Amino acid sequence: MNAAHLILALLLPVIGGCASHAPAPVEDRGGASGAAKLAEPALQVAPAVSAVPDSGAGYYTVKKGDTLYSIALDNGQDYKDVAAWNNLDNPNLIRTGQQLRVTPPDNGAPVAVAKPVVSNAPVEVRTTAGPTGRNTETLKREPKGGKLAWSDETLAKAQQKDVAEKPVEARSQDRPAEAKQAEKPVIAGDDVDWMWPAGGKMIAPFAEGGSKGVDIAGKAGDPVLAAASGIVSYAGAGLRGYGNLVVLRHNATYLSVYAHNSKILVKEKQTVTKGQKIAEMGSTDAESPRLHFEIRREGKPADPQKFLPAR
Repeated sequence: MNAAHLILALLLPVIGGCASHAPAPVEDRGGASGAAKLAEPALQVAPAVSAVPDSGAGYYTVKKGDTLYSIALDNGQDYKDVAAWNNLDNPNLIRTGQQLRVTPPDNGAPVAVAKPVVSNAPVEVRTTAGPTGRNTETLKREPKGGKLAWSDETLAKAQQKDVAEKPVEARSQDRPAEAKQAEKPVIAGDDVDWMWPAGGKMIAPFAEGGSKGVDIAGKAGDPVLAAASGIVSYAGAGLRGYGNLVVLRHNATYLSVYAHNSKILVKEKQTVTKGQKIAEMGSTDAESPRLHFEIRREGKPADPQKFLPAR
């Protein structure tokens, strides 16, 4: 019995060690019950944070058939701005399901880049006071030229002169920054002085959920005029169904759209005036020569007849 007890005492730690470890999950991968056991712990793990911002205010999820140009137009933005906000080197490369920022960062506030002001003025000479409490570098160069005898009173006057000159130099450094800010073109206000962009008969009216603008009949080569003063936001053929297209930005609220042109006469970022010829009428992506004209308010189509003068 003593020998049996001794053997049992030796085996107990081994048995206890084996019982304290559960089987590894990889051993249950073969059956359905094993898959269920592996899934249970995953339910308790917090979901991983996506690197892509959630779709919501200020963001748009790309759908099949979208282009960056159409997304920008539908959100009242310049496609180049949308590309910049999303770090897109090629505006033609977007994918379905991709989330794009369609409003400026910081709730529309312009992104300012602060640059250090470089000055050659003597105000940059700032050294640590020496053992005597005086500026040692100033002691070396003051009084200038050695024309005045050194004294505490002379040194104090020279230092006061430097201090008095500093505010004048600081103000002169601010001027370039103010001038640079004024150079940025700003189209302000919400009032736009509209005119009809073509003289032909209207052959298709605006329709909620249908036509996003009006169609104006004409002959190939007829002039297409800017309906109001503005800046060319887009000029090209990147929107399906619009043909050769010009988009003008009039202010922070309104855009106007001129489609199906045979020839475009303006370039992007060009400033145009009301009544200026910006294109020639055509039939690109249309059944016959016509001008498809839209007014977009914050990117949303609005009935042009509510803005254009009666005729």
